[in-house]
Amino acid sequence: MDFLDYAFMQRALLAAVLVGITAPAIGIYLVQRRQALMGDGIGHVAMTGVGLGFLLNTSPVWMATGVAVVGAVMMELIRWYGKTRGDIALAMLFYGGMAGGVMFINLAPTGSNANLTSYLFGSLSTVSESDVTAICLLAAFVVLVTIGLRRQLFAVSQDEEFARVTGLPVRALNLLTAITAAITVTVAMRVVGLLLVSALMVVPVAAAQQLSRSFAATFAIAVAIGVSVTIGGTVTSYYQDVPPGATIVLLTIGAFIALTALATPLARRRARAAAAAQTAGDPAECVIPASREASDKAGV
Repeated sequence: MDFLDYAFMQRALLAAVLVGITAPAIGIYLVQRRQALMGDGIGHVAMTGVGLGFLLNTSPVWMATGVAVVGAVMMELIRWYGKTRGDIALAMLFYGGMAGGVMFINLAPTGSNANLTSYLFGSLSTVSESDVTAICLLAAFVVLVTIGLRRQLFAVSQDEEFARVTGLPVRALNLLTAITAAITVTVAMRVVGLLLVSALMVVPVAAAQQLSRSFAATFAIAVAIGVSVTIGGTVTSYYQDVPPGATIVLLTIGAFIALTALATPLARRRARAAAAAQTAGDPAECVIPASREASDKAGV
């Protein structure tokens, strides 16, 4: 536990725990909406915000948050109105975000590709106190939204038409989900990196679904997996001097494989038990009542 003696590791672990909570918390709604790669697209757009932060000599985290939110809103608008050309518009948005980030950070007096790499793939030693403050505030917003509005967000994620009929503000909730996903990306970029954060939003949810089909249980298991792998990846990165983002993602995929291997025999056992229970209570053993005439002949 000697790593706790270092201030940068204390900051990195706090950030890791917050990322482990927030990424699966919003990821479960994205998976339900079949938008698993949304985080990846927002990460590309957020690169422009990081570059602008260096160019304007402001906080890259807050600048990336603003740009990512704008990008997420644009993605939702394209999804609503883009129709057949929506995919092209999204591709231009994603690649433009990447190109803008590279261009701005190279134009910045203090910027370099090395600075950008730490945001793309995560870096423990570069998590500053101001970053931790920003991450805490942004993570609090994500937790409030994903837990406080869980019923509404779940309803919209499952069936937009039904949610609209019940009177829910579907478009407002869709926008809120997109904005929350954008904020989550910027929360995670200092630990996991912009290019890898989408895995942490999706894979823990997929792993949790191997054990449970209940939304509440899946939510809790996914968050538990997220916290475990982010802490494990951060500590491993310290001792083995390996990239934290890649380590966390590989641990997440390992957790998915392990839970899948564990869940498969359990699912088969449950299926056999259910089949046996159904057979035991099968009404086929009941005698079909005979007609009155047949009953009379039988002397009944």
